[in-house]
Amino acid sequence: ASMGIYVFNWKVLDELLENTDYQDFGKEVIPHAIQNYKVCGYLFNGYWEDIGTIRSFFEAHLDLTRPLPKFNFYDEEKPIYTRPRFLPGSKILASEVEYSILSDGSIINRSRITNSVIGLRSIIGENSVLDRVVMMGADFYESPEQKAENARKGIPDVGVGKNCEIRNVIIDKNARIGNNVKLINKDGLESANQENYYIRDGILIIPKNAVIPDGTVI
Repeated sequence: ASMGIYVFNWKVLDELLENTDYQDFGKEVIPHAIQNYKVCGYLFNGYWEDIGTIRSFFEAHLDLTRPLPKFNFYDEEKPIYTRPRFLPGSKILASEVEYSILSDGSIINRSRITNSVIGLRSIIGENSVLDRVVMMGADFYESPEQKAENARKGIPDVGVGKNCEIRNVIIDKNARIGNNVKLINKDGLESANQENYYIRDGILIIPKNAVIPDGTVI
C-alpha cells in the first residue's frame, strides 16, 4: 500500500502547481507548500518498510518467514485476504523446509528450502537447495505436451530444475532454470547487467521469463 497519501484543498493545489514544473509531491510540492500554507502531517506508528531498493524489497519479504516477523499476516483482528485463485494446496515430496512460506499450487520434489518465499505454482526439482530466495512463481502450469516441446527445443521447463543451488536470489515469474544450475553470485559482485540476469546490492535477480540453461554457474 502506498504511504504517499496527500489531501489538498483544490484551490491551494491549483495555486501550488500554477506556473511551476513540479513533478514530485514529496520532494517539490510539499516543501514549497510548507513555506506558504498550513501543512499538517499524520503520525503513523504501524508497520511500514521502504522497499525502494532491491535490498530492502528482498529483506522485507524474507522477514515474513521469521517466527515473529515485523508484519503479522495471521492477525485475527486485521485479516489479510489474498485474491482467490482456487489452486490446489502445495505438495511437498520428502523435502526439508525451514522458516519459509509456500504459496498455493507449488510442488517441491525432495529438496531443501530455508529462509525463502516460494510463490504460486512454483515447481522445484529433486535435490535442489534454495536458501534466502524470493521466488515469484508462475502464471501457468505446463502440460506434458509443452514439456515435450521444451525438451525438443532444448530449454528448461518453467521452475527450478534438479540438483540446483540457489542462494540470495530473486526469481521473477515464469523463469526457466535448468538442471545442475548454481545461482550464488560466485564472483561476489555488488552490481551487474547481463542478458538473463542482474545483480543489485549483491543480490542476484533472474528476470521474468528468463531462461537459465542446464549447468549454468552465476
